[in-house]
Parts: sequence; C-alpha cells; structure tokens
Amino acid sequence: MKNTLCWLCITSAFGVVSLHAQAADSIKIGMITESTGPNSEAGLYQLNGAKLALDEVNQAGGVLGRQIELRNEDNQSANPGSVMAVSKLTSSGDLTALIATVRSTQVQAISPTVMKVGLPTFMGGTDTSLTHVNNPWIFRARPNDSYSAKVIADYGVNTLKLKKWAIVYSNDAFGNGAHKSLTESLKALGVTPLMAQGFPSNSQDFTQIVLAVKNSGADVVSTYIANSTDVAILGKQLRQLGVTATWVGSPSVSTETAMKLAGSALYGSYSIADFSPGSSPEAQTYESKYKAKYKIEPDLYSAWAYDSVRLLALAIKNANSTKPDDIAKALHNIKGYKGVEGTYTFDKNGDGLHGYNIVKNDQGKIVFVKHIDFASD
Repeated sequence: MKNTLCWLCITSAFGVVSLHAQAADSIKIGMITESTGPNSEAGLYQLNGAKLALDEVNQAGGVLGRQIELRNEDNQSANPGSVMAVSKLTSSGDLTALIATVRSTQVQAISPTVMKVGLPTFMGGTDTSLTHVNNPWIFRARPNDSYSAKVIADYGVNTLKLKKWAIVYSNDAFGNGAHKSLTESLKALGVTPLMAQGFPSNSQDFTQIVLAVKNSGADVVSTYIANSTDVAILGKQLRQLGVTATWVGSPSVSTETAMKLAGSALYGSYSIADFSPGSSPEAQTYESKYKAKYKIEPDLYSAWAYDSVRLLALAIKNANSTKPDDIAKALHNIKGYKGVEGTYTFDKNGDGLHGYNIVKNDQGKIVFVKHIDFASD
C-alpha cells in the first residue's frame, strides 16, 4: 500500500479530499511533491493546483472516456527522496506520465531514471540545461532561466536604468546556472556585475553577503534563490543593515511564503513571475477558482502544476492514446495553448514558455507590471 498511495490518502493530510472514486481503468499519472521538509508549503500549493485541474478534467468526463488518477509520493524536499519517490511510483509499471517538482536540483537527480523508464515528465525547474541534455521525456511548464536572465537584465538596465549590479544566488543547479545566464545577459547590455556571491540553500545568516553587497556600491541586487525561506531571511537582513538598492529577483521573491515571512522587507521589490493574475484572462480566472476552493492566494507553485495536468490531459486527448511515445509527440505539437502561466508552444527541447512577467511588491500586494517575451531557442 505504501508504494502506491492514492490521491485521497495523500491529500487528506492537508484537508483535501478527492471527489472521485478512481476506476480500475483510470489513466494513472505519478506526481512528486515536497509534502514534508523545509519546502512543504510549496508542496501543498503544488498539490492544490494539480487537484484543481484533476477535478475539472474528471468532472468534464475525463479523457478518452476514462478518469485521471494522480498518485503522489513525498520526496521530503530532497534529492535522494526525489529519486526514491520516482522509483516507488514507476515500480507499478502502469503509469502514463509523471509530474516532478520546481526544484532544478531534484529534477537533475531524477533525470536518469526518467530516461530509463521512458515516461513524459512535466517539471517546474528552471535551470536551462534540464531540457538540453538529450532527455526527450522532460517537459517544462515554466519558462527556463535563459529567458528569465534576459528579462531581468532588460528590465533592470533598459527600464529602471540601473547599471551597478550585485548578484546573489543559491549554490545549486538552479542558482549556479541562472547566475551565469544573468551575467551573460548583462554583459550583452554593456554591464559587468560588481559582485556575484553564492550560498548554500537553507542558510540562516546572510550577514557577510549583505555587507559585501553594501560595500560594493550596487544600486540593484538581483537574486536567484531556490527557497522562499532564504529570500525572507536575506530580505530582512538587507533592510536591517541599511541596503537600499533596488531588488529585482527570481520568482521566489514574490511567492506567498516569502512575502508572509519577510513582510515589509520585500516592499518595493521587483521579480520575474511566470504566474501573475494580472497577466491574462486565464490567470485571472484561475486566481478566482483557486481562492474560492482553498481560501488562499495562488502562486507559481500551484499554477505550473495546474497547467501540467491540463497539458497532459490535452496531449492524451490529441494523441487518442495513453502510450508514452504518442503523448510526447502530442505535447511537442501543442501550439498556442493558453494556460494560466502563459501561452504554450513547445519547442524541440520540451520548453513551452519563452518569456516572463515583471511584477512589483506594492506594500505587500503583487502588481503586474509588464510581460516580456523572447524568441524560442
């Protein structure tokens, strides 16, 4: 029983109960979430988004006349836990597809297993290399960091007119890859960062980094930080030590978790955001449905999971098949699908989105500023 946990068993711990009994011939999709560990709040949002999409698809009759069943495994917010979760999920041999997590380092850890089992796998990790390592089964339901770096650099330099940059990033697959991309994007605009400093995730003290930023004379701090808790601690310490530089960061800067923990320390900050309710009618509708169901604001952790379930359902329908090869081909053929994260057109690498929104924290309220798109690689 432990290796094939049903949706009802997993989500009941979060107060969510499935409305659908799963038929024996249901289409089975495995999902990995950070249900425990330091990123458990993000895992809850992911569960919520996937569950909302699941209910909509199943209430509309399912796909190919069959209901969709989600089987979830907790990865304990860790790489080894992610590998174990995928092994458990795929041991049954009856899955049609997988949904992974937003952590690039976790996706990197499971990529060899995904290649071996040969299942279409959606993920929310933004490290560019994840879809550029000749693994045809990996699909991304968020923009990758080659786009995020271009958008951050373009907005900071050309719109905010800021030229003295300090970069702070987490030392993991996400942060290391993104900081290199941002450095390259800034140099293309004639700007060389004054400093770039990495740190291990789940740090508790950023004093030395904050002092380095302050002493550098930077007028903008740009962050690529994987965990929202790290964002909150850094934000508080930046303000406590008198750093007044404009903050333009990755999506974690505008997550509900970061804002709740950091409070006023994040006021006035900018971030890129793949999900922003003000960016499209689809995003606005999703916000309304999510708030009605869960009584909380949605963020990127739920949005990309919602889109992943809907995209898989669409691909299965278009392929008229549950065979992994057919689903993968159908995903690559999706063009112009309007999801809550943006409009999806999948390229040969498995990337569906090719730009980002700019949003601002206006006294604790995230406000949509503009959308910037770049051509697909």
